[in-house]
Amino acid sequence: MRVPSPRLSSASPPLHGWTVLSLRPRGQHGGLRAAAARRGARVLALSTQAITIRQDDATRRALIAALDAEVVLFTSPNAVRAAAALASLRPCRGQDWLAVGSGTRRALQRRGINAQAPARMDSEGLLALPALADVGGRTIGLVTAPGGRDYLAPALAARGAQVWRADVYARVPVMLGAHPLAALAAALTRPQRVLLALSSGEALAALLAQVEDPRLRAVAVAAASARLVEVARAHGFTRIALAASARPADLLRAWPPALCG
Repeated sequence: MRVPSPRLSSASPPLHGWTVLSLRPRGQHGGLRAAAARRGARVLALSTQAITIRQDDATRRALIAALDAEVVLFTSPNAVRAAAALASLRPCRGQDWLAVGSGTRRALQRRGINAQAPARMDSEGLLALPALADVGGRTIGLVTAPGGRDYLAPALAARGAQVWRADVYARVPVMLGAHPLAALAAALTRPQRVLLALSSGEALAALLAQVEDPRLRAVAVAAASARLVEVARAHGFTRIALAASARPADLLRAWPPALCG
């Protein structure tokens, strides 16, 4: 009888003993925790932002107008959740509904809406979709939030579109407490086994504004896009891998690079 290789049965998960730093907004670490557990890692939540829905009358009017556009574009799952809390999301015949990535598309699917999303899950990928190729004179509802890159609206306007923007949520700064700061300091005693899951340059800047420990730049980084690779490099990180997307599983699969695929 052939005995199975002990290396296969006793192999440790690829990130066994690692700490994953999550910069997701407050209360939104669940997906990364589950993905990290599957790869043998633990998550340290470092929320420097919280999400709040903007419920004033001006926001509601802007959203109603955006949802009436010929093309309706959502920039994040948070935009979908906030919009759904403010208005009924029901596509009209002839409308195109777009999502910046697979997570946003799934958030719409959970509400019974089929949306298109690019394979490259960022603003550049979105702008390459056929639905946005010839938008001169068309109306585009942009459901989003203040801050971030603010790249889409000017790019669409430059193509001749009328952009009806609805900022349906806001990112509110959060100060890290003593407990997460102490946990981070403890994890940084072994920075070679710490992975920063990077899906927001704004969140990274907020973290660096609060944490001055030079060991932080020695951690590994899994960046959700080529742009974020450059953001991390500009901030002094050197151990950087490009993930296939911002999805938790893809971010963690990017490191170690030799295990990609």
